[in-house]
Amino acid sequence: MLIRSMDVGDADAVLRIYQAGLDTGHASFEVTAPTWATFDAARLPEHRHVAVDDEGTVVGWIAVSAVSSRPVYKGVVEHSVYVEPTAAGRGVARSLLSALIASTEAAGIWTIQSGIFPENAASLALHRSAGFRTIGTRERVGRHHGRWRDVILLERRSPAIS
Repeated sequence: MLIRSMDVGDADAVLRIYQAGLDTGHASFEVTAPTWATFDAARLPEHRHVAVDDEGTVVGWIAVSAVSSRPVYKGVVEHSVYVEPTAAGRGVARSLLSALIASTEAAGIWTIQSGIFPENAASLALHRSAGFRTIGTRERVGRHHGRWRDVILLERRSPAIS
């Protein structure tokens, strides 16, 4: 597996994988993947990566968004990671998260955060193994498919940036 920077040529695969994750009902409050233009505008270009298998197929992606436009928060981002369902359990998400940690630390970003549904046990385990800690639970933070959902807020503080 190869981890490389995401580019516009990956758009169809990225959005297809995104939609597959949304279809599980445990990945996001979103129910439909955005257009590429919307996706592209919302994520920082220097911290987008894809995982490509031996056949050259994109099997996962990771990207970050700024949490605020205020200068004091310039080193804090929120990330998303999605893996093609047929590639689950093969270390794709772990490899993508490692690449993201490396790129954000090199850029001086000191905090990566994520909100994860409590039912997404695999994602919670992955993040905890990568040094993320639970900050708290945002109870009934939003409605999803007609019911209130909690979100566990996790963050990873870079030990490389003081």
